[in-house]
Amino acid sequence: MFHKEGYKIILAATFIMGVGIILIENLVSLVWLNKLLAILLLIFYVLILQFFRNPKRETPLNEQAIIAPVDGKVVVIEEVFEKEYFKDKRMQISIFMSPLNVHITRYPLSGVVKYSKYHPGKFLVAWHPKSSEENERTTIVVENKAFGDVLYRQIAGAVAKRIVNYAKPAMQVIQGEDAGFIKFGSRVDVFLPLNTKIKVKLNDKVKGGIQTIAEL
Repeated sequence: MFHKEGYKIILAATFIMGVGIILIENLVSLVWLNKLLAILLLIFYVLILQFFRNPKRETPLNEQAIIAPVDGKVVVIEEVFEKEYFKDKRMQISIFMSPLNVHITRYPLSGVVKYSKYHPGKFLVAWHPKSSEENERTTIVVENKAFGDVLYRQIAGAVAKRIVNYAKPAMQVIQGEDAGFIKFGSRVDVFLPLNTKIKVKLNDKVKGGIQTIAEL
């Protein structure tokens, strides 16, 4: 099953695949080159399909836990000064997604959206220390009864050129549901209260919508 954000791209890729195969068969006479081009075209098509895959996951709802908003690798766990919304110290957990990861963003907790803002910016590599503040990004804050305000930030990477964010102010959201999509490589930062107990380590690989990354 594929995510709705990929429908147009998959349709275009299917058209390109069909036209490409026809052109290769009619214009390339060398058998080895014919086969090579067909294989490369097939690899391109499979990569597009796997990028927009949408695995269904059952989220165990837990008011005392923060779940991973995306699939990927934990690249940052540190205390930082959050400048945009809190303007105080928070615990930051950052998850980097390679182009091979599922790129759906899921709500890390249930609650009410208090803040949602898009920021245009650069396209530094997503693991760059300044990407959280300088890259194209969206910042979302969800108010939760147990944790208070929790901020997560979708960050575009060097390849990602479009961030999709479904969160709007005053929306009631449910932990694990689709919150958006980042196309072709990216990162998500989560900013938590300092007293939060972190349940992951650097370089851990996490699954969005399922795995607990922090709890009270």
